[in-house]
Amino acid sequence: MSQSARLRILVVGASGVLGRAIVTELSPRHDIVTAGSKTGDVRIDIADPASIDAGLKAAGALDAVVSAAGAVNFHPLSAIKPAPLAQSSYGLGLVNKLMGQVNLALAARDHLNDGGSITLIAGVLSNTPIAYGSSASMVNAAVEAFAMAAAIEMPRGIRINTVSPTVFEESMASYGPFFRGFDAVPVARAARAFSRSVEGSQTGQTYRVV
Repeated sequence: MSQSARLRILVVGASGVLGRAIVTELSPRHDIVTAGSKTGDVRIDIADPASIDAGLKAAGALDAVVSAAGAVNFHPLSAIKPAPLAQSSYGLGLVNKLMGQVNLALAARDHLNDGGSITLIAGVLSNTPIAYGSSASMVNAAVEAFAMAAAIEMPRGIRINTVSPTVFEESMASYGPFFRGFDAVPVARAARAFSRSVEGSQTGQTYRVV
């Protein structure tokens, strides 16, 4: 894609703190289609592959798919017992943030215009663990590894990257107790990393925002 081209971009999770900032960042230069499980121009629940497929079809032709979606649990390791996936404390993160984004990327691969891009969301806990954060660390690292590996097999010039931010200033009221001593960043700073991915030329990268 030309860096000066006006692109048609699907932003999944557009109603969240990060999603809204991404829309604000990209909309002056591009045409945005918003998506979420309950709000947006189209409906996409990333935990449901059928919803992903239907949402992409409803969105029409796209040059980029951006994900700001994905949920994980924060539990102390001592409270997590061996269990089948459906009953495990790790199940939410694995089904939602990890496989939800993997399935979104796989579906986008087959839907995007030639030369398009996919950008997924991970997080600082992939390489900076905290107490209660084993699920988030596992899932975020897996998202980064998936994008790095998938990049070498993407067809038709499609690129895939990951943005991995630290905690946002705007989210400290909710997540501050988990992130004592971390330097929070404005969410707008993380949104600019999505511009690097969508409008740049790199693939298989993790853009760390710390």
